[in-house]
Amino acid sequence: MKVSREQMAENRRRILEVASRLFKDKGIDAVSVAEVMKAAGMTHGGFYGHFTSKDDLVAQALAHALAADSFGDGDFSSFVRSYLAPRHRDNPGNGCPTAGLAAVIRHQTPAALAAMSEGLRAQIARIEQALPDKGIADKRRAAIGSWAAMIGAVILARAVDDPQLSDEVLEQTRAWIDSHTG
Repeated sequence: MKVSREQMAENRRRILEVASRLFKDKGIDAVSVAEVMKAAGMTHGGFYGHFTSKDDLVAQALAHALAADSFGDGDFSSFVRSYLAPRHRDNPGNGCPTAGLAAVIRHQTPAALAAMSEGLRAQIARIEQALPDKGIADKRRAAIGSWAAMIGAVILARAVDDPQLSDEVLEQTRAWIDSHTG
């Protein structure tokens, strides 16, 4: 039975979303193609109709996740509060692909590195546009510094076994960004 073009596109989107979630939650190396396909509700054999290899899947899943990762039209302060919150920290599979994968992406293919680079450029530009005009002489510097602090804070908050320290990392980073961008 032939699958329609629309169904192929939907299947591909589902594979990319499932792969992105699994990679962010478990790490790229810990997730197999078979696991991705099973979680997407498809057979392993259908994988090669969409991707040439797991490396191809990694690069495309990262690009897909980064393109969808945005704080929308909300104000920057609200974005910072929701990003640097225990709910985001505690749900890496549904969280930011940059915080979930930045530390391991350097071991991936040039295509995956290019996807991360493009996602970083886009996020910095979105933050730069969202920053308030008052008091910020160099919006690009503030955007890069804020985004780097936010990513680092989430990575560190996830890396410790002390809940109080983890919460403090998020809270103090929020306060630092507020004092430097508003």
